[in-house]
Amino acid sequence: MSVFNSSTLYPRFFLTGLSGLENRYGLISLPIFLVYATSIAGNITILFIIRTESSLHQPMYYFLSMLALTDLGLSTTTLPTMFSVFWFHAREISFNVCLVQMYFIHVFSIIESAVLLAMAFDRYVAIREPLRYAAILTNGVIFGIGLAIAGRALALVFPASFLLKRLQYCAVNILSYPFCLHQDLIKTTVSSHRVSSIYGLMVVVCSMGLDSVLLLLSYLLILCTVLSIASKAERVKALNTCISHICAVLTFYTPMIGLSMIRRYGQNASPIVHVLMANVYLLVPPLMNPIVYSVKTKQIRDRILKKFKKHKV
Repeated sequence: MSVFNSSTLYPRFFLTGLSGLENRYGLISLPIFLVYATSIAGNITILFIIRTESSLHQPMYYFLSMLALTDLGLSTTTLPTMFSVFWFHAREISFNVCLVQMYFIHVFSIIESAVLLAMAFDRYVAIREPLRYAAILTNGVIFGIGLAIAGRALALVFPASFLLKRLQYCAVNILSYPFCLHQDLIKTTVSSHRVSSIYGLMVVVCSMGLDSVLLLLSYLLILCTVLSIASKAERVKALNTCISHICAVLTFYTPMIGLSMIRRYGQNASPIVHVLMANVYLLVPPLMNPIVYSVKTKQIRDRILKKFKKHKV
């Protein structure tokens, strides 16, 4: 078996869709297209509503804008290879393009995790200090949080791409999914990838692992604050402001945990199960977040309905 060092001659990589169902890709691609169309349209709608409605220029909706932008980035990063595999049966992808896609998939995933944490902090401040809410979360503070979130993701993932580029690969490599992921690329190497694996684990622990612990801590603090409110009606009202965010957190972390469990314990599972779980992990959050916030957040829902009624008239 011939081996290529990626620093000299680049190997060939082939993406994988749903093995054994190639003759049904035309039919399978229709729901995939609807998911992407709904995700992109939904997140653009959220951004448009927040941008055009001055009453929504508040910290909570600024963080929601960050979430919508991140979901748009994640959708547009995976869209080209998904369609090339399921629409055009074009599976080959160059090593450099694969690295770029991998980089942005993981960057946007880490950003989404951090934005969800920032939104939990926003809910805690709103419930704990309602009178000082706007004074604490000023535009400058929110901008700084956004820069820190993006900077952390960009800085954490870059060395992973650099380390992968220094490894050796077979001349032809078959990937497990219709997009490039760090753990999938590592499996195709023929040289020692110990450093890359350790660094990849460190990135997960320092980003999503840390964020999930801080999220739990944030909600413990929110719960303690809510329970200290004397009025039952006010307690219910305070908790209702968190429902959309809790749904977004579950939508993000549940598929991620499911994918990790399948990779760890599902070696005997069908390859289709692995592909489906990976697709759910990357496609469901961008699809569900705008739907959840449009349905559960009265201010967003009312503004969307108002826009539709205006266009009808």
